Amino acid sequence: MSGDLLSRCPPGGGTVGGRAAPGPAAEAAGPAGRAADPPVPILMYHAVSRSPAAATRALSVTPEAFAGQMAMVTAYGCTPLTTAQLAARWRAGRPLPARPVLITFDDGYEGVHRHALPVLAGLALTATVFVTTGWLRGPGAAGGAPDRMLGWGQVRELAAAGVEIGGHSHTHPQLDQVSPARLGVELARCRELVSAELGTPPASFAYPYGYSDRRVRQAVRAAGYAQALAVGNGPARRVQGPYALRRVTVRRSTGPEQFGRLLECRALTRAYAPDRALTRGYAMVRRARRAARGKALLSRD
Repeated sequence: MSGDLLSRCPPGGGTVGGRAAPGPAAEAAGPAGRAADPPVPILMYHAVSRSPAAATRALSVTPEAFAGQMAMVTAYGCTPLTTAQLAARWRAGRPLPARPVLITFDDGYEGVHRHALPVLAGLALTATVFVTTGWLRGPGAAGGAPDRMLGWGQVRELAAAGVEIGGHSHTHPQLDQVSPARLGVELARCRELVSAELGTPPASFAYPYGYSDRRVRQAVRAAGYAQALAVGNGPARRVQGPYALRRVTVRRSTGPEQFGRLLECRALTRAYAPDRALTRGYAMVRRARRAARGKALLSRD
């Protein structure tokens, strides 16, 4: 990334209203009791591509934008962790490194290997890729992928480079809307394929679309996943628990200034206010649908 971009969004966030902008330490020390639970930005990426499919364009980033954002991660002095590393530190009560950040990718698009891996390797940054196993090219392919996906050979190369491979279901359904039997198959099939192809079962999971409820979270735990990520568009905190850690969405429209705020967990409520409003509204719709299905099942009995 050019020095000009760094000068426009320097580490520390510049000034807000003539005052020094608060960083993550300032936010963490705000409400009583939160200083021991500092916020951690978990960045959620999808495709990295110059010409993504229409279905993935809004949630994609260009290779050039990704390279610039990773340069900012380094310039800001952030310490990348995998999902498993963050969860392990929190479980053991171990302190986090300086300015921790998680770089995560959902679904398993080929651009993660083609464009993101060289950048990550060049800067010695680690990441987590959550794969939808039925969308990948090769064994277990179920079709329905929205864009060009990774092949299993590329997944193995990512793992060999130190990237954590997590699960993201087998066919990417809305897990809180499927039957218990379908839920079990989605979680088990994903875990089985990753284990068979990599020789190690995935420890981490990300909910498709970010949707989960208590039933889904319990099933993810029972399936053998040690931690799971949602969305929420807010910083992750230990108090959220290992199966509902929040992430922030990185989009094609995410510019350098906003990306700097993501790294510092600053002004996220305002930046993602429309997303949160939609999430609250859709949550009510989803609860109503689940209740209706439950009533229908009871009436058939």
